[in-house]
Amino acid sequence: MEKAIVEKLIDTAIAQLQFSYTPYSNFKVGAALLGRDGKIYTGCNIENAAYGPTNCAERTAFFKAVSEGQREFDAICVVGGRDGALTEYASPCGVCRQVMMEFCDPESFRIILAVSREKYDIFTLKELLPLGFGPAHLA
Repeated sequence: MEKAIVEKLIDTAIAQLQFSYTPYSNFKVGAALLGRDGKIYTGCNIENAAYGPTNCAERTAFFKAVSEGQREFDAICVVGGRDGALTEYASPCGVCRQVMMEFCDPESFRIILAVSREKYDIFTLKELLPLGFGPAHLA
Protein backbone atom coordinates (compact mmCIF):
# COMPACT_ATOMS: atom_id res chain seq x y z
CA MET A 1 0.00 0.00 0.00
CA GLU A 2 1.38 3.40 -0.98
CA LYS A 3 2.69 5.53 1.89
CA ALA A 4 0.73 8.57 0.64
CA ILE A 5 -2.55 6.64 0.85
CA VAL A 6 -1.70 5.31 4.32
CA GLU A 7 -0.90 8.84 5.52
CA LYS A 8 -4.14 10.22 4.05
CA LEU A 9 -6.15 7.51 5.81
CA ILE A 10 -4.35 8.20 9.10
CA ASP A 11 -4.94 11.96 8.81
CA THR A 12 -8.61 11.40 7.94
CA ALA A 13 -9.16 8.98 10.84
CA ILE A 14 -7.51 11.39 13.29
CA ALA A 15 -9.74 14.23 12.02
CA GLN A 16 -12.81 12.11 12.83
CA LEU A 17 -11.96 12.12 16.53
CA GLN A 18 -13.48 15.60 16.80
CA PHE A 19 -16.92 14.20 15.93
CA SER A 20 -16.79 11.28 18.36
CA TYR A 21 -19.70 11.27 20.85
CA THR A 22 -18.34 9.63 24.02
CA PRO A 23 -19.89 11.16 27.15
CA TYR A 24 -19.64 7.86 29.07
CA SER A 25 -16.26 6.30 28.25
CA ASN A 26 -14.45 9.38 26.93
CA PHE A 27 -12.64 6.95 24.61
CA LYS A 28 -12.75 8.57 21.19
CA VAL A 29 -12.29 6.53 18.01
CA GLY A 30 -12.01 7.67 14.40
CA ALA A 31 -12.00 5.59 11.23
CA ALA A 32 -11.27 6.14 7.55
CA LEU A 33 -12.46 3.42 5.16
CA LEU A 34 -11.02 3.21 1.64
CA GLY A 35 -13.46 2.06 -1.02
CA ARG A 36 -12.18 0.15 -4.02
CA ASP A 37 -13.00 3.23 -6.13
CA GLY A 38 -10.64 5.38 -4.03
CA LYS A 39 -13.34 7.22 -2.09
CA ILE A 40 -12.81 7.53 1.67
CA TYR A 41 -15.74 7.00 4.04
CA THR A 42 -15.42 8.29 7.58
CA GLY A 43 -16.70 7.21 10.95
CA CYS A 44 -16.52 7.97 14.64
CA ASN A 45 -17.84 6.13 17.65
CA ILE A 46 -21.25 7.18 18.93
CA GLU A 47 -22.16 6.14 22.47
CA ASN A 48 -25.61 5.76 23.98
CA ALA A 49 -26.76 5.85 27.61
CA ALA A 50 -28.23 2.35 27.14
CA TYR A 51 -24.77 1.14 25.95
CA GLY A 52 -26.16 -1.54 23.59
CA PRO A 53 -27.07 0.96 20.85
CA THR A 54 -23.52 2.36 20.87
CA ASN A 55 -21.88 2.19 17.44
CA CYS A 56 -18.16 1.85 16.77
CA ALA A 57 -16.29 4.14 14.38
CA GLU A 58 -15.50 1.27 12.02
CA ARG A 59 -19.12 0.21 11.66
CA THR A 60 -20.21 3.82 11.25
CA ALA A 61 -17.84 4.12 8.27
CA PHE A 62 -18.95 0.79 6.78
CA PHE A 63 -22.65 1.55 7.17
CA LYS A 64 -22.22 4.99 5.59
CA ALA A 65 -20.38 3.46 2.65
CA VAL A 66 -22.85 0.62 2.11
CA SER A 67 -25.79 3.04 2.40
CA GLU A 68 -24.21 5.01 -0.47
CA GLY A 69 -23.82 1.92 -2.67
CA GLN A 70 -20.18 0.99 -2.00
CA ARG A 71 -19.60 -2.68 -1.23
CA GLU A 72 -15.94 -3.21 -2.11
CA PHE A 73 -13.15 -2.04 0.16
CA ASP A 74 -9.36 -2.06 0.25
CA ALA A 75 -8.41 -0.74 3.70
CA ILE A 76 -9.48 0.95 6.91
CA CYS A 77 -7.50 3.07 9.35
CA VAL A 78 -8.56 3.10 13.00
CA VAL A 79 -7.24 5.46 15.69
CA GLY A 80 -8.45 6.05 19.21
CA GLY A 81 -7.69 6.91 22.78
CA ARG A 82 -8.95 8.31 26.05
CA ASP A 83 -10.09 11.90 25.47
CA GLY A 84 -8.76 11.54 21.93
CA ALA A 85 -5.12 11.20 23.03
CA LEU A 86 -3.43 8.67 20.76
CA THR A 87 -0.97 6.70 22.88
CA GLU A 88 -1.52 3.11 21.68
CA TYR A 89 -3.38 1.21 18.98
CA ALA A 90 -7.18 0.95 19.12
CA SER A 91 -7.89 -2.40 17.50
CA PRO A 92 -11.35 -3.18 16.08
CA CYS A 93 -13.72 -5.09 18.36
CA GLY A 94 -15.05 -8.50 17.38
CA VAL A 95 -18.33 -7.14 16.03
CA CYS A 96 -16.47 -4.73 13.74
CA ARG A 97 -14.19 -7.52 12.53
CA GLN A 98 -17.30 -9.55 11.69
CA VAL A 99 -18.75 -6.64 9.69
CA MET A 100 -15.46 -6.45 7.81
CA MET A 101 -15.78 -10.19 7.00
CA GLU A 102 -19.13 -9.47 5.37
CA PHE A 103 -17.69 -7.03 2.84
CA CYS A 104 -13.94 -7.63 2.61
CA ASP A 105 -11.52 -10.27 1.39
CA PRO A 106 -9.73 -11.37 4.58
CA GLU A 107 -6.53 -12.09 2.61
CA SER A 108 -6.21 -8.64 1.03
CA PHE A 109 -8.21 -6.15 3.16
CA ARG A 110 -5.80 -4.02 5.18
CA ILE A 111 -6.39 -2.69 8.69
CA ILE A 112 -4.11 0.20 9.62
CA LEU A 113 -3.76 0.76 13.35
CA ALA A 114 -2.08 4.08 14.01
CA VAL A 115 -0.96 6.49 16.68
CA SER A 116 0.48 8.95 14.15
CA ARG A 117 1.79 9.17 10.58
CA GLU A 118 5.09 7.85 11.90
CA LYS A 119 3.79 5.09 14.18
CA TYR A 120 1.43 2.57 12.60
CA ASP A 121 1.16 -1.08 11.66
CA ILE A 122 -0.79 -2.72 8.86
CA PHE A 123 -2.57 -6.05 9.29
CA THR A 124 -4.77 -8.15 7.05
CA LEU A 125 -8.26 -8.97 8.24
CA LYS A 126 -7.21 -12.62 8.32
CA GLU A 127 -4.45 -11.76 10.80
CA LEU A 128 -6.96 -10.12 13.14
CA LEU A 129 -9.73 -12.69 12.54
CA PRO A 130 -7.89 -15.91 11.59
CA LEU A 131 -10.85 -18.30 11.26
CA GLY A 132 -13.52 -15.76 10.35
CA PHE A 133 -16.98 -16.75 9.22
CA GLY A 134 -18.25 -14.92 6.16
CA PRO A 135 -20.53 -15.07 3.13
CA ALA A 136 -18.38 -17.74 1.44
CA HIS A 137 -19.36 -20.19 4.19
CA LEU A 138 -23.01 -19.88 3.16
CA ALA A 139 -22.43 -20.24 -0.59
